[in-house]
Amino acid sequence: MVVMDTDEDAENIEEGVTAQEPVEDEVVDGSDTLETHEEVKDDDCDGLVSQIISSIEFLDQINGYRRTQQKECFNLVRRLKILIPFMDEIRGFESPSCRHFLNRLRKVIIVAKKLLETCNNGSKIFLALDSESTMSRFHSIYEKLNRILAKTPFDELRISDDVKEEVNALSKQLKKAKRRTDTQDIELAVDMMVVFSKTDPRNSDSAIIERLAKKLELQTIEDLKTETIAIKTLIQDKGGLNIETKQHIIELLNKFKKLQGLEATDILYEPVINKSFTKSTSLILPHEFLCPITLEIMLDPVIIATGQTYEKESIQKWFDAGHKTCPKTRQELDHLSLAPNFALKNLIMHWCEKNNFKLPEKEASPHSENEPKDEVSLLVEALSSSQLEEQRRSVKHMRLLARENPENRVLIANAGAIPLLVQLLSYPDSGIQENAVTTLLNLSIDEVNKKLISDEGAIPNIIEILQNGNREARENSAAALFSLSMLDENKVTIGLSNGIPPLVDLLQHGTLRGKKDALTALFNLSLNSANKGRAIDAGIVQPLLNLLKDKNLGMIDEALSILLLLASHPEGRQAIGQLSFIETLVEFIRQGTPKNKECATSVLLELGSNNSSFILAALQFGVYEHLVEISTSGTNRAQRKANALIQLISKSEQI
Repeated sequence: MVVMDTDEDAENIEEGVTAQEPVEDEVVDGSDTLETHEEVKDDDCDGLVSQIISSIEFLDQINGYRRTQQKECFNLVRRLKILIPFMDEIRGFESPSCRHFLNRLRKVIIVAKKLLETCNNGSKIFLALDSESTMSRFHSIYEKLNRILAKTPFDELRISDDVKEEVNALSKQLKKAKRRTDTQDIELAVDMMVVFSKTDPRNSDSAIIERLAKKLELQTIEDLKTETIAIKTLIQDKGGLNIETKQHIIELLNKFKKLQGLEATDILYEPVINKSFTKSTSLILPHEFLCPITLEIMLDPVIIATGQTYEKESIQKWFDAGHKTCPKTRQELDHLSLAPNFALKNLIMHWCEKNNFKLPEKEASPHSENEPKDEVSLLVEALSSSQLEEQRRSVKHMRLLARENPENRVLIANAGAIPLLVQLLSYPDSGIQENAVTTLLNLSIDEVNKKLISDEGAIPNIIEILQNGNREARENSAAALFSLSMLDENKVTIGLSNGIPPLVDLLQHGTLRGKKDALTALFNLSLNSANKGRAIDAGIVQPLLNLLKDKNLGMIDEALSILLLLASHPEGRQAIGQLSFIETLVEFIRQGTPKNKECATSVLLELGSNNSSFILAALQFGVYEHLVEISTSGTNRAQRKANALIQLISKSEQI
């Protein structure tokens, strides 16, 4: 599990605490290069003022920022615009100190422009993956700008009181901005963690991938073409990207392409070449001959309700997967009828004959198109059979079908299986219960099915199996609750249905797999404020502390993630704030893995921000020197947390 910043960033410490100002007066650091198309000339003050104002006005015209950084981009531009009246008042003034001040200000604005342009046209996937580092770049700009404004020669420049007041107010905003971040999109972070995991079985969950595509606004073929170009540019420009990060980005891009019926490609090593060109590279196929889904030449073009043309087999697969929209325009369709496009087919045939281009042979389908539907219909019918053995065979086979692919999940749900499966959850046969709950788990991978399952009242029955079922049924019930809790309303329902105590019990007494299933479900449920209290009342703290003691279980970071959530709750702080726990945190800060250190530092910061006695206890165990080390050599997030803790320690020593 990737550990998320769930604490509305615990760096929301009191306004009086400020980071130590660097002694040097340099504006840019190694991470913010000044390479740009703009020349930096030694202009006079009026020339510098004009450049600064025109740059800010240019930035004010940019829109369409990537969703993950959109709010911070608009905040930065809004703050820069406050400088325009200040610049207007400097016009006509000339002095060496004024020129030096304006030159430094212009350099920061060039850095800001580069960052904003990246957030405007960079890879959406990379910016989501690298959101922590990107946010650090915003903070770096705020810090540099604040340092420059702090040395503004107001008296020499004869600035009016009103403008001076505005600049001072801006400085205060920048100080706050350096320390504060918005609450991270937890669902986005969890989804990114899941799809990049090599071991999580949900890494191909179509519902999660669709939700990510929606959040990142990569839902259309045109979006994906633009993103492909952005990723290619990123890989060329950022030589420092490690191979794992590149592969993560490309794998997720290909998962988004698959949703739209596009072919996956490895843009890291191969150019994106249409397979039809491989034997005739000198030919350029007319764009209108290519299916928008497969980007292959069409053999059997058909027209759908929007007037768009697709390869018949491709669009039929799109419809069979439950879609009722046009893949290209995303419009809702009035009907799903297909009309042959004879005119286009004749054009394609004529062009191929003229250019001696051999059309690829259409692969014959070994099975009837109706075969899966017929099979599912028979299985659904058998679920209602009066013969116990027939029910057992049916639900077991359906479990396997639901695991195979997204199309089967849609077919099974559309055939009316979900209400019958929910009824079987309370059937007095452990085998049927196990297969029924596991089938619902597999079906819940589909986002629409999540709601259908919960609307049928499945959650109380799943919780009953979690309490009293066999080992595998209990584990799969926990996994099902995790999947269903992706919907916020289900988090509430599970909590109110008393689903948290049996999850805590599984966390304490289950097998290794059971503990992991319970842990992921409890993390997701604890994102709901009321569920934090329920988890604490259910005794979650002790099992979590036990996980911290056994490194072989490999769940230290996951346990610390939940403890971080609980530390934001008064009862949680009381339950976990034992002296021995503080010593354990310090031990992880001292010699844990980089992620251990990051998580432990985050928990200690959350505890210490609410009660200074936790800080004093940590100091007794020698935490300070380790925080200093992390502040320079830890992960980006660990460095921020360590610096915030050092500030808290400094403040507590002054009291």
